[in-house]
Amino acid sequence: MKPSRSRTICALSIAASDSGGGAGIQADLLTFAAHGVYGATALVAATAQNTRTIVAVEKLPVAFLASQIDAVFSDLSPRAVKIGALLDAARVRVVAASLKRWRARNVVLDPVIEASSGTRLLSPAGLASVRRDLLPRCDLVTPNIPEAEAISGLGIRTMADRREAARAIASLGAKAVLITGGHARGREVTDLLFDGKRYRAIEHPRIETRATHGTGCTLSSAIAANLALGRDLYSSVRLAIRYVRVGLKRGVYPGRGLGVGGHFSFRAT
Repeated sequence: MKPSRSRTICALSIAASDSGGGAGIQADLLTFAAHGVYGATALVAATAQNTRTIVAVEKLPVAFLASQIDAVFSDLSPRAVKIGALLDAARVRVVAASLKRWRARNVVLDPVIEASSGTRLLSPAGLASVRRDLLPRCDLVTPNIPEAEAISGLGIRTMADRREAARAIASLGAKAVLITGGHARGREVTDLLFDGKRYRAIEHPRIETRATHGTGCTLSSAIAANLALGRDLYSSVRLAIRYVRVGLKRGVYPGRGLGVGGHFSFRAT
């Protein structure tokens, strides 16, 4: 008698490696595991970085990136895809084409433009390709305020500005937009979700901490994990925000720079 195969829920991360372990592929895999989701990866680039800075970035060949995505989809059938740093237009285009070819579902884009250290992680041509080629393939895009300004071309100062920017980004093809509010000032953080029809503001007290490295990666991968588990968009966003907040409260400091969220101190499911 053949042994039965358990049904494994898989999510795919398409991102860069962080040798310091706090962001990128590493943060995504930690987040997937905390949600009980099996993590597959397609590596865009390798970075030499630590908790203080990015020392170097080494791009992987575009054809190899496509081969990784094809290998995962042809066997593992991921139920969600999280996309992080893509670096340039060539890699944006190949990811967009691969998502279309495999009819990927529950695609969550964290539109990483610049690292917290100031290193540019998306070229101007890459940003143009994100707007033109990738956003129409995304179920959700999760920019912070500076990223939302860059994508929409609009200045953001007020909540009305955020709503206008969210609508502008959605008009480029994304099904839903979550503009995170951590870059704004104040004791309260307001994350704004626009699903193409309705705006929802999610407010929560600001957590004062230095354990902020990789929070954008963690939020987007937590949303993808919850979508893979079959939850609806709003519930997935709420649960992901809670996961990030718990991580911020239980941050760890492996180096002498920024800390990272305490992934292994909290299980989401």
